[in-house]
Amino acid sequence: MYEQIISVDRIARSQPGAHTQNAGGEPMPTVKLLAEIASGLSASDNVEHMLLRFLEIMVRLSGAKAGAVRMLTADGGHLRLVGAIGLSSQVVEKERFVPLECGICGRATLNQGTELDHVLNVCQKQVRHSYLAQGCRAIYAIPLRHKGRVLGVYNLFMETDSPLPEDIRFLFNSISDHMGMALENARLTRENMRISLMNERTMLANQIHDSLAQTLAYAKMRLTVLGEAIAAGDQTSANRYLSDVEEAVDMAYSELRNLITQFRDRIDPRGLVPALQEMVASFRKKANADVELLNVAEDVVLTPEEEIQVFHIIQESLYNICKHARARHVIVHLDLQDGKYLVNIADDGVGLQTGVASHVGKSFGLTIMRERAAKLGGTLTIESRPAGGTIVRLSFPAHLSVQEEQAT
Repeated sequence: MYEQIISVDRIARSQPGAHTQNAGGEPMPTVKLLAEIASGLSASDNVEHMLLRFLEIMVRLSGAKAGAVRMLTADGGHLRLVGAIGLSSQVVEKERFVPLECGICGRATLNQGTELDHVLNVCQKQVRHSYLAQGCRAIYAIPLRHKGRVLGVYNLFMETDSPLPEDIRFLFNSISDHMGMALENARLTRENMRISLMNERTMLANQIHDSLAQTLAYAKMRLTVLGEAIAAGDQTSANRYLSDVEEAVDMAYSELRNLITQFRDRIDPRGLVPALQEMVASFRKKANADVELLNVAEDVVLTPEEEIQVFHIIQESLYNICKHARARHVIVHLDLQDGKYLVNIADDGVGLQTGVASHVGKSFGLTIMRERAAKLGGTLTIESRPAGGTIVRLSFPAHLSVQEEQAT
């Protein structure tokens, strides 16, 4: 790094284009520019804005007449113009999408290296005259690379075909590598967001199926036999079936409200433990019971996905207790032993012996809770407590880093 700073500082002293400007319009040496680049890479949340920002820097450092930055399209067959500096609106419109193999950009993509050539040799006929009219004689194509893949291209339009100094080319290659990494990270972030969205939609569909859909299906069946009883003049059966339908509709309404509440609740951005503290406080009021969170784990280190799964398992357990258990005391116990997280939700309610409590596990998300536990690589069981009530036990492995911390 020390040699790189010395090299860049020499650019700043020797090259007329090796200064950019700060907000006050004063020259900024390139050695300071490195710090700006590093901070920009870590702080920017919009990759295209970041690409344009560094395009401006590259145009200033190189003394180019104009510049452009292009990104590979999703189909991998074209380069899309993200933005340009110094090019006419006509050229920008014509160059909005170009084939990947087109001219110098295609060569830079194929060779995965910087290319320099004269405008007349590399550009399509309809745009080369526009470039020449703007005083552009040569074009640089600097690929944005990441792990053997080209994800985009920077173009610099120069007044002469003289090569840039080696130090500036080195700096530009370094910028292009970092931009390629930023593009790949942005792609992975989008994919992860899509996966998370699909997982949540699947989970929502499963919960609707296991609660609301089954209740409505039951109501539909009772409506059928209700109609038959009315047609047969069996008033006693008709009254019984009508009562069943009314009960099912009430249950469906209650389940719908529960689903809405669950999916409105979002885990606290501070992490799982603060989220559980808020959840316990909320259920303490809803259940009119003493609900306590006991966290004896020295540290809770989970990924965001793991936190969501644990949060919803505990939430579903507390909901079932609130609705069916008639408990006076509930304890949510969180521990870390032998490289495994242990979560116990215990209550002193009616227990599993009653038909209602048994029905709870089948109709209100036990299957979904076990699926969530499986995503954690763990297990979930529901047992009767000798002193009365039930206990939900969740066990799943901790990260290796947590296990190492416990061992040291």
